[in-house]
Amino acid sequence: MDIARTAELVVGGRTYRYLPLAGLASEQELAAMPYAVRVLLENVARRAPDALPAVLRRARKRTGQRPTAQDPTAQCEVPVHPNRIMLHDTTCLPALADFAGMRDGVAELGGDPARLQPAIPVDLTVDHSVIAEEYGTASAARNNLLIDFRRNRERYEFIKWAESSLADFRVVPPGTGIIHQVNMESLARVVWTDTRGTPPVLHPDLLVATDSHTPMINSIGVVGWGVGGLQAQAAMLGEPVVIPFPTVVGVRLRGRLRRGVTATDLALTATEVLRAHGVIDKFVEFFGEGATALGWADRAAVANMAPEYGATCAFFPFDDNALDYLALTGREPAHRDVVAEYLRAQGLHRTGAEPDPDYDEVVTLDLDAVEPSLAGPRLPHERVRLSEVPSTFRAAVGEQAATAGGFDEPVPAGGIAVASITSCTNTANPTLMVQAGLLARRALERGLRAKPWVKTSLSPGSRVVSDYLDAAGLLAPLAGTGFHLAGFGCMTCIGNSGPLHPGMDELVERGFVPTAVLSGNRNFAGRVNPKVPLAYLASPPLVVAYALAGSVLHDFTTTPIGRDRTGAPVHLADLWPSDDEVRQVVADHVRPELFRANTGRLREGTEHWRALSAPSGTRFPWDEGSTYIRRPPYLTGLARTPRTELGFRHGRVLLWLGDDVTTDHISPAGAIPADSAAGRYLRDRGTQPHDLNQYATRRSNHEVMLRGAFTNRAVVNRLLPTAEPGLGGRAHDASGERVLPVHDAAMSCREAGIPLVVVAGRNYGAGSSRDWAAKAQALLGVRAVVAENFERIHRSNLIGMGVLPLLFAPGESADDHGFRADDEIALSVPHRLVVGHNDVTMTITGQGGAQRSLTTRLRLDSRSELDYLHHGGTLPYVVRGALT
Repeated sequence: MDIARTAELVVGGRTYRYLPLAGLASEQELAAMPYAVRVLLENVARRAPDALPAVLRRARKRTGQRPTAQDPTAQCEVPVHPNRIMLHDTTCLPALADFAGMRDGVAELGGDPARLQPAIPVDLTVDHSVIAEEYGTASAARNNLLIDFRRNRERYEFIKWAESSLADFRVVPPGTGIIHQVNMESLARVVWTDTRGTPPVLHPDLLVATDSHTPMINSIGVVGWGVGGLQAQAAMLGEPVVIPFPTVVGVRLRGRLRRGVTATDLALTATEVLRAHGVIDKFVEFFGEGATALGWADRAAVANMAPEYGATCAFFPFDDNALDYLALTGREPAHRDVVAEYLRAQGLHRTGAEPDPDYDEVVTLDLDAVEPSLAGPRLPHERVRLSEVPSTFRAAVGEQAATAGGFDEPVPAGGIAVASITSCTNTANPTLMVQAGLLARRALERGLRAKPWVKTSLSPGSRVVSDYLDAAGLLAPLAGTGFHLAGFGCMTCIGNSGPLHPGMDELVERGFVPTAVLSGNRNFAGRVNPKVPLAYLASPPLVVAYALAGSVLHDFTTTPIGRDRTGAPVHLADLWPSDDEVRQVVADHVRPELFRANTGRLREGTEHWRALSAPSGTRFPWDEGSTYIRRPPYLTGLARTPRTELGFRHGRVLLWLGDDVTTDHISPAGAIPADSAAGRYLRDRGTQPHDLNQYATRRSNHEVMLRGAFTNRAVVNRLLPTAEPGLGGRAHDASGERVLPVHDAAMSCREAGIPLVVVAGRNYGAGSSRDWAAKAQALLGVRAVVAENFERIHRSNLIGMGVLPLLFAPGESADDHGFRADDEIALSVPHRLVVGHNDVTMTITGQGGAQRSLTTRLRLDSRSELDYLHHGGTLPYVVRGALT
């Protein structure tokens, strides 16, 4: 940072320095820039001043003056240097294994492995491992955590090694909370104070994290977004996170939410509207009188859903509402003063009186038009009115009859197998949680509880939630209706729903199609539970209501949920609390001292965590017999110099897939079935069936992950004439004569030296920011993926593993080229790649020698991506860089 360009700011008698935005552009120019762009501009000016002129030129482009493709500013790169990074355990464990593998690689090439240390603070939240094994009991949370430690002890000891071996690496232990809620409630600073200089330097708190729902933090004025594990590792080592200058979509919010309409209803409506508009890879920024009036918790629910509508960021500029949140969550008054004064000085504190920025595109959303809604039954942007839920289930399944299943009453059509209050999307919202508690209390008073076939669970994103629910007397009635506390973590939202009720399990085996209702953010087919193909996203109070009803075919507008002890009908309207009642309970019981106490114990962990031991030393001592932690194969035997040729000949298409293939389809999630290839591998090594655990917990063992790749039942390979859903991925082996599971087929091709290609449709790699979706393809021998478009993080992850993400020409799809299993594929990649679009020629030689060609496009967003491809991925690039 150029000290000559800084200014001083005195707050509370202490002097600080900062880089004023007013010194970079005129008042009018700054006022026209979206707030999120102003934060990026400050970051570039302070950390990457050489890039400032180009970024500033692009930032000055107004709506109506956006650069054309021929304009050099159109390809402007923004090198962002986050001041911190966050990880969760299912991405952190592979990242730590990669880190340990990189240290080995450096040592084996003659370098000093101790040089590899994080350059910025790293926070790990262990929130993705705990499973809802036990439910419906007062001991469920304690016992689920005990099972978690028994199964994952080796993984947690590895984390303990990292704590002692890596600089500035801090852990939020198991059983504490969810990464995004912990970030909002405890870790986010909004304004960062760099104390390495005198006087200290102030700048915006800007982070990236290895979860696509990182934009939840955008709700309180912090710029942050999700990245893949490979990008995160590069950022940990000081590499910039390079993004194209973002298109910013302004979302004008008008009016106010009507009585009885929840933040979940708004989040699902915004997801539907913005997905339809098209905001993939774009920044979204909310403005207007409706945004000003919207509470912090409602903003958080909307921002959290950013990956569901495809945005990189979903930004609410900092204002007095966000400042009140800092007070509520126990941030110290002196820090709040620094935040307020700095952001005002920088023009980053919105009061509502400023002129609206110039946005590249504008979408208007009327808050008073939002109505009670769910999303489903398969995608989070499939918003449906509450009254329309039955018709969407029937459209997906057809007519279904009630079925006897060993319960006191038949399980009705549309029977709910799982009802879970889960996920930081909604459990971070006290209004929603209190609504659910009050509804449960009224239901219990009338003698109602969840139907016996419904697996119910409550898994908040923070211990402070159970604290205020308990203080308000609402934890007990939630338990009384069936929603006992099951743990603190993502749990059902990420597929850690555990086994179904045995009676429901039996019905599923007999062909019954169950569904789930959860307050999560994703409902992809089979995500909640592999035996539950359909799921609906709903607000916490509606989750309780559906559990009481027992079926998604229940019509709450006309049919009572049940009858009370006197036989009188009980309708949903009888149970739904008023907004004023909810508001009063929140005001009385959601207090700063609860948040302050929770933050104070954030890193303590349970006695089981504190009792864990771990190895020490710069290099990790790998155990070849481990079924959890294995040395990554892509970091062994590295050459000192990168490859020069990215193209290939004599390749073959491994899979031809359709639209909306998510990372759940590519990289396995959920429980490891005992009869699966991964399950057999583990059982052959002495793992008991009840301890196979989740794929997510085995991501540091490539042998398990490769055997699970493309095994999702929804994967259909269009190269196979008899392809049908329900089997999981199948492909031709190297001989072309046998059809095998994808892992076996790919391994035979690798042994024969055949490069592989995956062909797909729209939205390839949507869903979780799962780097194993790219790692699995690379280790299967996939050299290129050709699709109509890619989800942002997955595209980056493919490049991070040295795999070419190629685009069909605009208007073209795989259907236009008629791929066959016996086609021979050659790729011709330019030797001089450039940032922007590169033409890559694919030549297809069919049976009999007939050839046809198509031109695909390789989009590179930065010089870093170009380097990563030539080095065979991010990690080899880092290893070779550590040698100089």
